[in-house]
Amino acid sequence: MRSLERTALHRAFRAGTLTPEDVVADVYDRIAARGEDAVWIHLVPREDALAVARDLARRFPGPDLPPLFGLPFGVKDNVDVAGLPTTAACADFAYMPAETAPVVQRALDAGAVLIGKTNLDQFATGLSGTRSPYGIVRNPHNPEVISGGSSSGSAVAVAAGLVTFAIGTDTAGSGRVPAGLTGTVGVKPSRGLVSTRGIVPACRSLDCASVFALTVDDGAAVLAAVAGPDAGDPFSRDLPVPTDAPPATDLAGLRIGVPAALDVTADFDGDCAAAAAFARAVERLDRAGARLVPVDLEPFLQVGTLLYGGPWIAERAAGLEDFLTARPDALHPVTRTVLAGASRVAGPEVFRGLHALAAARRRTAPVWDGVDALLVPTAPTAPTIDRMLDDPVGANTVLGRFTNFVNLLDLAGIAVPSEVDPDGVPIGVTFLAPSGADALLLGLGAAWQDAVGLPLATGHARAPKPHEVLLAVVGAHLEGEPLHGDLLRLGARLSERTTTAAEYRLYSLARGEGPARPGLVRVSEGGGAIEAEVYRLPVESLGRLVTGVPAPLAIGTVRLADGRGVPGFLCEHAGVVGSQDISAYGGWRAFRRASSSARAAGAPV
Repeated sequence: MRSLERTALHRAFRAGTLTPEDVVADVYDRIAARGEDAVWIHLVPREDALAVARDLARRFPGPDLPPLFGLPFGVKDNVDVAGLPTTAACADFAYMPAETAPVVQRALDAGAVLIGKTNLDQFATGLSGTRSPYGIVRNPHNPEVISGGSSSGSAVAVAAGLVTFAIGTDTAGSGRVPAGLTGTVGVKPSRGLVSTRGIVPACRSLDCASVFALTVDDGAAVLAAVAGPDAGDPFSRDLPVPTDAPPATDLAGLRIGVPAALDVTADFDGDCAAAAAFARAVERLDRAGARLVPVDLEPFLQVGTLLYGGPWIAERAAGLEDFLTARPDALHPVTRTVLAGASRVAGPEVFRGLHALAAARRRTAPVWDGVDALLVPTAPTAPTIDRMLDDPVGANTVLGRFTNFVNLLDLAGIAVPSEVDPDGVPIGVTFLAPSGADALLLGLGAAWQDAVGLPLATGHARAPKPHEVLLAVVGAHLEGEPLHGDLLRLGARLSERTTTAAEYRLYSLARGEGPARPGLVRVSEGGGAIEAEVYRLPVESLGRLVTGVPAPLAIGTVRLADGRGVPGFLCEHAGVVGSQDISAYGGWRAFRRASSSARAAGAPV
């Protein structure tokens, strides 16, 4: 299965080895192979999408392509697309829009190919992915675990490799929680940066259109294409539109706010693994040289309680009042229970809520004088579907702990993968900053993805950007080893942690000048897999690196576990004569640790 990452597709389009029609046909084959997975509510007919793809190829035959050329995408089914019903996951509410929402139209104008409308928690009310009469959208990494909501179908369509990106919405975390639980990137822009005209309101004063993507770079390209003022949207604002290719921000010296204290029970719902994962994320920032600033999260968390416990629940019902009155039986039972709280909101309570929010904004504002961004967990835990069905309101409240306050406080955010738990479920973190800081957040997200080096949610490795090459390292250039800094000074950025194919032997070379080094030799039999890191670096940097490689080492083609061949450090066969074969350790780091332990114990090395 080919990767649908934008960089990989555009490289193939420009090389003439792939066409948009090929991609669209492949996407529909993948959807058919998955069967009834509850991801989609409506699909564009296959032949219609193929016709769009063929027309794109006809109109843009050269290398100069529109920014989203040929990229398949999905749209959450509370966003209007002319010619397809908008249901908001309620069949009785469905209507046929006359116009396409600007956020979708701008994506189409930028060359993207619409595949269909995705499932969601009904009326975008919920963070679970289980509140739709069209079915539960299961997490592609572990089907027993929720995918998150309300933009469940959009997140899973990306994570399952059915589209390159998807449009979602975010009011209480609907564009971030599903991203965190599916290992995708969730771009939650500043309120008003992207038009919400043509979107069924949840809380209209707080709603945002959001983007799900495989990488921060892909998310940035989509945001750049769909953002901008809309005179027809009263909540639109003239905010800076980030570029489509934000450079990774240098984490060194950046002031990152981190929670001063988090409790496993109160903040992670007792999930010790999730708490430990977040602690490791903070440690990673520290190692990268960021200035960590402790922040008291309590004022932020108190704001979050206003979203469902305050008057904003009435705003959720305001746009649906006539329908809710006429057809209460048409609602999903949990949606009906949640929206029933709107009837208890009286006029004075609305103003008390507004006054409380104004006071909270004043209390939290000084935080931003001392930090450039704030790091929080994306979701405290990953509930099972059974647990969510047993306690739909309580479990949902847990999921919104670090998301509910964001739009109330007019913040922007980006949710990015951090690691994967032992059950295969992704764990994510979110960077937050005040409205208008979207470019900063995208740069932060890009730097984080580089630092973490996880594969894409689909399992593919990230593609190098134009004018970049991949380089595999197995020894002194690994992170934490003596020559790693040389790589960084050449502009290298981690792409993935992996192993070689099982056809190599690793040797500890006789010590010469400089740090100890291994030699990697490909063999015809008796080989094994060796720990490796793959970096992306500028083409010209590879040339400078090659000239400084000492014999018997050289740059050749290293075959990775997935069968790809990339440039990397190899050793001449003659160069390992008399050297120690350390292949049994599985990698240079493991050998070095074992050697250190042996020396400490006084044993021969």
